Amino acid sequence: MEKFYITTAIDYVNGAPHIGHAYEKILTDVIYRHFTQRCDNTFFLTGTDEHGIKIQKTSAAQGMTPKELCDMNANKFQDAWKRLGVDYTKFIRTTDDYHEKAVQKIFDKLLKKGDIYKHSYTGLYCSGCEAFLSEKDLTEDGLCPDHQKKPEVVEEENYFFRLTKYKDAIIRHIKTHPDFIVPSFRANEVLNQLENIEDISVSRTTANVSWGVPVLGDPEQSIYVWIDALSNYITALGYDTEADTETYKQFWPATVHVIGKDILKFHSIYWPAILMALDLPLPEHILAHGWITIDQTKMSKSLGNVISPESIMQAFNLEIPDPLRYYMASAAPCGKDGNYSDEDFKEKVNAHLANSMGNLLNRTLSMLVKYFDGDVKPEFRGKSGGKSELFDKALETVKEVKHHFDYFEVQEAAQKIVELVDITNKYVTDNAPWTLAKEGQMDKCGEVLTTVLEIMCVIASLIYPYCPNIAKSMAEQLSYDLSTKLDDITCDNIKAGHLIDKENIKPVFLRMDSELADKSKKD
Repeated sequence: MEKFYITTAIDYVNGAPHIGHAYEKILTDVIYRHFTQRCDNTFFLTGTDEHGIKIQKTSAAQGMTPKELCDMNANKFQDAWKRLGVDYTKFIRTTDDYHEKAVQKIFDKLLKKGDIYKHSYTGLYCSGCEAFLSEKDLTEDGLCPDHQKKPEVVEEENYFFRLTKYKDAIIRHIKTHPDFIVPSFRANEVLNQLENIEDISVSRTTANVSWGVPVLGDPEQSIYVWIDALSNYITALGYDTEADTETYKQFWPATVHVIGKDILKFHSIYWPAILMALDLPLPEHILAHGWITIDQTKMSKSLGNVISPESIMQAFNLEIPDPLRYYMASAAPCGKDGNYSDEDFKEKVNAHLANSMGNLLNRTLSMLVKYFDGDVKPEFRGKSGGKSELFDKALETVKEVKHHFDYFEVQEAAQKIVELVDITNKYVTDNAPWTLAKEGQMDKCGEVLTTVLEIMCVIASLIYPYCPNIAKSMAEQLSYDLSTKLDDITCDNIKAGHLIDKENIKPVFLRMDSELADKSKKD
């Protein structure tokens, strides 16, 4: 793999980040960290979408300028991702000067090419979606299906993008690239949407939407969300219509755009068409993840069940984000909806991270200190007690985890890691090193313990994308190099000699025994 470029959707900043935002960023970060273990040339982009009518209205209602509101909330998103250990390469804001200038150039290029034209029309506009809807998009009651509100009738003269010009090319691309849309079952939805696609408005009059990027040479028009927001994936790399930058040439096309299923249409139809119009290559994959429900109920401000990631961290007194990262990243199969509940969070994290994985390492190191003063002797490296079979299973798990990540199956990869932990726990139970020590079979006891520690090195590498802090603590106690690439992993990491002292053995993760979060305090 020569390079890996991954992006998230950019979040709208008319409010603070909630657990749905956090799910996407954690999911993306886990994928990114995994591929840093396989590739040296990586780039992770996230950011915020800061123009449009909602920002304009929200800031006015709060007695702020649009930029003041954007600055305040963009900081909230950046702080939240730092708290969750989201290790992005770059954070783009669509109010960044370089982005706005590049968007103007892109718009101007498409206008001069004839792919953007001016047109008077009357349309149904949903301010929640910031999109024009057709009659067929609405419910039987004439409401927007996502916001349950009747769209307003808008009559304007705007600029339109010739989306229909690229309809057949997009259909061909989807059909000839079955892994373009992930999961694959989403492709049929997109193909159905393409059947009745129309040209799209890409500007608004400044009389109606003043908070936007001005159209060059036409100050009465603001560039509308699609060309502004979607172009961030290339402007962040320094794309310029006049000369490609080195970073752009190095990383474009994107390996994968990670987005919510609700904006798949814009990324799999609008964005490819814009790229085709610019004569640029398309991204390799678009991963459309599902939604996170709360106690099996869709998040809604009216229901009062919108949860912030910080409220969960505080409720469970979490000093590191690893438990929440692990839980969220493994919350749903690829592309499907997932669910958050306090009880399930506590139960799953305690079972997988504390009881199974953490306790396995802790008791194994404790027995090494108890029976051998923390020393690993050369004679511990024999080939009995099912050792070779366990090593084979560990290395096979590495291959399986890589395979799942190749298809962005993050939950499925986590299950393989948990299976390896369970198999290793069974190996300890079956070989009972405490009994071997009691019977005086010290070499055999030492071999069993060393074998387990070898597997724990592999587990530390595999769990790192999900739980970077826990993995680092494991690696430190094992004297293991966590920077080892997945292709270079072996079961020959524990060297003969002194490994650890009693005072250096620390639980990598303590059970969460705090009371369940008080939902009335969540925001």
